[in-house]
Amino acid sequence: MNPAGHTPALTSRLPAVGTTIFSVMSALAQQHGAVNLGQGFPDFGCDARLLDAVNQAMRSGHNQYAPMAGVLALREGISEKIATLYGRHYHPDREITITAGATQAILTAVMAVVRPGDEVILLDPCFDSYAPNVALAGGIAVHVPLAPDTFAPDFDRIAQALSPRTRLIIVNTPHNPSGTVWSGADMQRLTDLLRPTDVLVIGDEVYEHMVYDSVPHQSIARWPELAARSFVVSSFGKTYHVTGWKVGYVAAPAAMTAEFRKVHQFNVFAVNTPMQHGLADYLRGPQHHLALAAFYQRKRDRFAQGLQGTRLRPLPCAGTYFQCVDYSGVSREDDNTFCERLTREIGVAAIPMSAFYAQPIQQGLIRFCFAKEDATLTLALERLCLL
Repeated sequence: MNPAGHTPALTSRLPAVGTTIFSVMSALAQQHGAVNLGQGFPDFGCDARLLDAVNQAMRSGHNQYAPMAGVLALREGISEKIATLYGRHYHPDREITITAGATQAILTAVMAVVRPGDEVILLDPCFDSYAPNVALAGGIAVHVPLAPDTFAPDFDRIAQALSPRTRLIIVNTPHNPSGTVWSGADMQRLTDLLRPTDVLVIGDEVYEHMVYDSVPHQSIARWPELAARSFVVSSFGKTYHVTGWKVGYVAAPAAMTAEFRKVHQFNVFAVNTPMQHGLADYLRGPQHHLALAAFYQRKRDRFAQGLQGTRLRPLPCAGTYFQCVDYSGVSREDDNTFCERLTREIGVAAIPMSAFYAQPIQQGLIRFCFAKEDATLTLALERLCLL
């Protein structure tokens, strides 16, 4: 028996992981009363009609476990949406699964197909959950940098990273944190590159409806050869301004979906039932997601124009609700130090770009989120003019 008070020794599955930079910067923003343009969530509410739909679902008795794969009406709506926008039909019963947000969807997909020792290609900078997901599955993350000036995919380097042990590549477009968007030519290059391989793909497309300047989103679902080997992931939280609901979905071929659900049923089993029924009802109005690009493009343009009056230089933003800026005209500090000072002294919180790299590099770049009320953006810009 252990002596009273003795704490057993633990060996961490994720020894290099601490508190995320998003939590750190949000806490610092709260401490100093700063405008939080760091963490990626809106500061405005969702459509009241969506709340009414969820409330009606609750009052109608939809309060017990949902089917493991998700409420059928919601899966049918997703199938119809994907077919309408991207021209591919996913069977709602065999090829679409509702998840507890996109983060769970990506982890579950990784756990379903990555075996110990398998290699997974990650394109840096990338969302901070990817590498820990690979580690939890026993895989090996192979980090391939995007082009440093444009954040475009470097297919020569991706080709060099492919090996007989490569099991998976994660593609994120529109891209967090840079705001870049893959083109049709990029998707064709990826198709050609993977054609002779058995490499699978996770398409992280949570910002699919936030692509600007009349450019179409190149969903993996548009590309038959890629779709045949891919888990396509999206998020209602991002699309409908309800990130706290944590409801997303995965579309994948039936054989891949079967493997996905083997894991899903044991790490989540079922997702919030009334939310699913409410979303199914709301999804019947396609204007809700089709109007999103124009809504956020106005915010992007407003914020970028305001930044022209500061010493920060905005980078191009083709998608997402993130704006990267170059602060090298203001300071030579590393990006963590600059973000901390920006929060304490100027009263605006941002995220350092180095946090999205396996090996942090200093480029003099930080990331803002413009999914905020106009008044919030105006206040932030007034403070940023003080730099």
